[in-house]
Amino acid sequence: MTVLDSAIDPRNPAYLERRGAMLQRLTELETALEEARAGGGEKAVTRHHARGKLLPRERVEMLLDQDSPFLELSPVAAWGSEFGVGASVVTGIGVVEGVECVIVANDPTVEGGAVNPYTVEKIRRAARIASVNRLPLINLVESTGAAAPTGPPPGGAIARDLSQLTVDRVPTVCVVFGATNGDAAYLPALSDYTIMVRGHAKVLTIHPQPARAAGPNGRPAPEVRSTPTVPAGVTGPADQLAEDERDGLRLARQCVRRFNWRKRGPGPRTLPPLPPRHDPEDLLTMAAADPATAFEPREVLARILDDSDFDEFKPTQGTALVTGWGELHGYPVGVLANLGQAFSPAETQKAVHFIQLANATATSLLFLQYTGAAPAAEPNEAADVRHGAPLVHAVAKSTVPHLTLMIGGTPAAEAGGIYGRAYEPRFLFSWPVERAGEASGPAPYPVGKLPDDGVIDPRDTRTVLGLCLSAVHSAAVEGAEHVGVFRP
Repeated sequence: MTVLDSAIDPRNPAYLERRGAMLQRLTELETALEEARAGGGEKAVTRHHARGKLLPRERVEMLLDQDSPFLELSPVAAWGSEFGVGASVVTGIGVVEGVECVIVANDPTVEGGAVNPYTVEKIRRAARIASVNRLPLINLVESTGAAAPTGPPPGGAIARDLSQLTVDRVPTVCVVFGATNGDAAYLPALSDYTIMVRGHAKVLTIHPQPARAAGPNGRPAPEVRSTPTVPAGVTGPADQLAEDERDGLRLARQCVRRFNWRKRGPGPRTLPPLPPRHDPEDLLTMAAADPATAFEPREVLARILDDSDFDEFKPTQGTALVTGWGELHGYPVGVLANLGQAFSPAETQKAVHFIQLANATATSLLFLQYTGAAPAAEPNEAADVRHGAPLVHAVAKSTVPHLTLMIGGTPAAEAGGIYGRAYEPRFLFSWPVERAGEASGPAPYPVGKLPDDGVIDPRDTRTVLGLCLSAVHSAAVEGAEHVGVFRP
């Protein structure tokens, strides 16, 4: 492909500076990850273990096939907020009995697994990923319900999403490990398979009862106040009772084994896939590059794609956008990578044509989003906004899976357009980015929002995207019948 430029040449004085800057950001990210893994702290963890109970990540590890990977989603959600890092829940994708599943595990060491706005968004995002990618969902439940400072409960959103999975014929499994109330109390009843741990599982439902206080004249006051009554015990029969937590996880694996589950999408085209010919360590210095400088996406692709093989599409047209074909862990992909510049009609036409071809060949699309220092707007630029409308239509109507990687310039929380969360890519990950004038790592998420599915080490990009491509092929990959015709 391309020759290493000075930005990734160890002989360049800027190389060590850029590498050091990125390693510092990754150190900050690792600190946040360690805080999430610590849960409610050493005292709470010790007390939890003393009760013979497992931590959420221990439950997940025991549920998964041995030595299989686990792609954790938004692990540092709530970082920088008033709530604990990780939002008291672990979500991700892992393999159970050979089946890729979405897993949600409450962390009872953090205020009893209390639900805050980040928790709700994180669980709902996991349910959405299960739905659109046709992945079975396993809930490992132990939660006290809504956290006190968060105000009203989430209004049944989590329960509603679980019900929708049943409508979509996506299997759901629920293992109840301890006391559970709030929205989580509905999960056992709404799941296809329910397992409860004997002596520990307890589903608590709150039934408001009217209570009137006496007024000054001795008559009942007109206002009605709610006095909750909490009946103990299971509200409905479990499909299976487990003797302990390990037995509950064994029974959950047994349920998945009987799904008779098959992927509907095609498998990898090339096995075994060839690794990139260039060192992924170079991605550290690319990620740490000054956002105001030019960016070369071909160098990134040379360290992500199989055998560093990239067939560029229309290389001499619309040069602010790089498009082309390759394979990633054996899966065919079409790549659209911007160079941090405003699009002209040439880039728009190129992108629309390429998206049409990807849909015609049922090829997943990978968007590499880089936002650098865009040139100053021309006085008549507003009149040219109409040139972007065909691209908006093409992306919105595209039926193949979309993956987005934010590789620099703008944090995912501030990114919009066809690359951002608004256009519902199947997965959206970010590299740690540096804001202008700031030396810190990734910015905290806005309250209650998850702008991406995780901030990742650039060196892990190929692995993360490969796991995502495998997951999206659990569902059928549709063709181009609904894509509007727009030819350059």
